[in-house]
Amino acid sequence: MLPAAIDALTAELGRTGNASSLHAAGRAARRTVEESRERLAAALGAHPSEVVLTAGGTEADNLAVKGLFWARAAADPARRRILVSAVEHHAVLDPAHWLAASQGAEVVHLPVDREGRVDLASLATELRSSHERVALVSVMWANNEVGTVQPIAEVVALAGRYGIPVHADAVQAVGAVPVDFAASGLDALTLSGHKVGGPLGVAALLARRGLDLTPVLHGGGQERGVRSGTVDTPAARSFAVAVETAARARPDVAPRIAALRDDLVRRVRAAVPDAVLRGPDPLRPGAAPTDRLPGNAHLTFPGCEGDSLLFLLDSAGVQCSTGSACRAGVPQPSHVLLAMGVDEREARGALRFSLGHTSTAADVDALLDVLPEAVTRARAAGLASAAVAGRAARR
Repeated sequence: MLPAAIDALTAELGRTGNASSLHAAGRAARRTVEESRERLAAALGAHPSEVVLTAGGTEADNLAVKGLFWARAAADPARRRILVSAVEHHAVLDPAHWLAASQGAEVVHLPVDREGRVDLASLATELRSSHERVALVSVMWANNEVGTVQPIAEVVALAGRYGIPVHADAVQAVGAVPVDFAASGLDALTLSGHKVGGPLGVAALLARRGLDLTPVLHGGGQERGVRSGTVDTPAARSFAVAVETAARARPDVAPRIAALRDDLVRRVRAAVPDAVLRGPDPLRPGAAPTDRLPGNAHLTFPGCEGDSLLFLLDSAGVQCSTGSACRAGVPQPSHVLLAMGVDEREARGALRFSLGHTSTAADVDALLDVLPEAVTRARAAGLASAAVAGRAARR
């Protein structure tokens, strides 16, 4: 967490007052919440009334996907189609699939290219052929696994021809790339506190004024009537401070992190020549800095199981990921890599290295000090496992 966000959180934790109450403590809490909403809106190019506070990015994504689908289908029962990119976070994919299984929705997975970028021609074809049946489009601003920044402006323009609302999960984008809700033309946008140096368990859905959303939670009618529940005043204030700080610091922090990321990629390629960077290559001549998140380096290591490599690095003091933390421990290759055309065997050797505002050159040095040996050991373990499997198959 950012120090300023910690200070804001701890300052509020000792205060009493429910922001929905009318007594003095409640009014003070309400003032804090509304000031926090205003700060969030100002940092993100939104109007304060468009900020709906939630308890996490997953909840905000569910509210966007389910809320838009239910509202649109209620107004026009023919609108049953949900268009999503094939590389969406499961917080978008799973509610869409649930709607298909239990609510009669039709989910269309929009293909992506080998860098993980959504195919705009496919989207245009889908909209041309079935726009009168489409409830919504959801394409993430930036991919959480391979770091690809999506062409949000083009997606919005295509859907806008037919008046179809567009949602973007921007959890990874806020604080890393410029994000302006009004300028984007989006109808809904998700962001989360812990990705920008704020606390866990607080997030927001930016929902355009006038956008019809059916609530997922029912109760007290807080947050424009679409997100019932007592507002977490300390978390709201800390969240606002974190987003405000991250947005203000981004022009300086993002290039520094991107330089660390480039150094990491360059040195991993030198140490493990057959390692493959997935997503846009920032070292390619003519590469645009906006093509990829500055703090993301996602590589596959042939002959290695990602889990084995992760634990070897972890035991050496380097913490990384095999993909999305929300799917950690699930023994299956990444749906993101498979959608990008990576075969299943290669996809199993994936690692994601994430850099943030606390990262330094010493962190990159620490990784490279231990990575070559970890890869050698992981490959040896993979060969041993394959030999055992081969002997078992011949019996």
